[in-house]
Amino acid sequence: MKQLFTELAEAFCLEGVVTDYSVISNGNINATYDVTLTRAGEERHFVFQKVNIFVFNNPTRIMKNIDRITAHIADKLEQAGKSRDGVMHFAKTAAGKNYYMEEQGFWRVSEYVPNTVTYNACDDLEKLKSAGRAFGEFQTMLSDFDASLLYETIPNFHNTRSRIAVFMRHVNEDPCGRADEVVAEIEAIRGFRAQAERLNQLIDSQELPLRVTHNDTKMNNVLFDRHTGEAKTVIDLDTVMPGLVAHDFGDAVRYAANTAAEDEPDLTRVGLDMDRFRAFAEGFIPEITAALTPLEIDTLALGAFTITIELAVRFLDDYITGDRYFKTLYKGHNLVRARCQLKLAQDMYARMAEMEAIVAAIAGK
Repeated sequence: MKQLFTELAEAFCLEGVVTDYSVISNGNINATYDVTLTRAGEERHFVFQKVNIFVFNNPTRIMKNIDRITAHIADKLEQAGKSRDGVMHFAKTAAGKNYYMEEQGFWRVSEYVPNTVTYNACDDLEKLKSAGRAFGEFQTMLSDFDASLLYETIPNFHNTRSRIAVFMRHVNEDPCGRADEVVAEIEAIRGFRAQAERLNQLIDSQELPLRVTHNDTKMNNVLFDRHTGEAKTVIDLDTVMPGLVAHDFGDAVRYAANTAAEDEPDLTRVGLDMDRFRAFAEGFIPEITAALTPLEIDTLALGAFTITIELAVRFLDDYITGDRYFKTLYKGHNLVRARCQLKLAQDMYARMAEMEAIVAAIAGK
């Protein structure tokens, strides 16, 4: 690996000698490394990432999207007299590209932001609020960017209707003979289908606008200042493309406000923590409210339920079709994930009115 990283460092015009590297384990999709380059006794850290081209089969489009939005955010920060530390910086090759293709894969390199930390789970309400502000500010910075200029890097990524339709087709095909194991889960998804597809209907009727959205707003996609505890920047921009604000809000809530990990096997531990929900909402909503329509605000809580059902469908679909998409740590891991997300969605459905009331109060409605 050291020789490969040396070749990559040269390709990205990085100065110094590769002296160390380690695996960064966050994330289910790409292979990521912390690589140390040393020059004149001074060490600098970079994030080297090999993009999973099975999941992202047109990675050059991803990198073009990233180039456009990071330049837009950097310009806005500069115009406002703010530090450009609020946006990711990607290294470029001699040809001016922010990616490099070689025999072992598709690579990109970003600067390692020092004195930062990420959290896979966090019950600190102030940090959750700060994460909400970071994601809200990210969307606000891009609220005047024409979403149609971005590639849809994963077609139908948050198209819940399409996800369910594909899942039901795979249930009927049952390529791995696993459908009989998950009859209860299949029926639960059928029962929630109409409510889960409500946002699709509002897109079809053009009542909800497509905006530039992150589409993977997990807590561990925010870098926090190790000393102050404040959010510094949003990371992992692979899925930035046209989407719904409700999906971004919802996915963040799904991840951060679950009382257990997203692959918790003991379903009695799984549920929606309303204090965490409120904390994230108090950070996110004030940052973005001025840019949203009233209906967008009204559907934020529905977004949490929708995205949770959608992820349950994706996990269960992957299980039925042979565990080809998500990394798994053990046999049946995707089934455990699916059951966990279904339990969380059921709790969200039961608390929908409470969630909507909190959103309305924060938005001043």
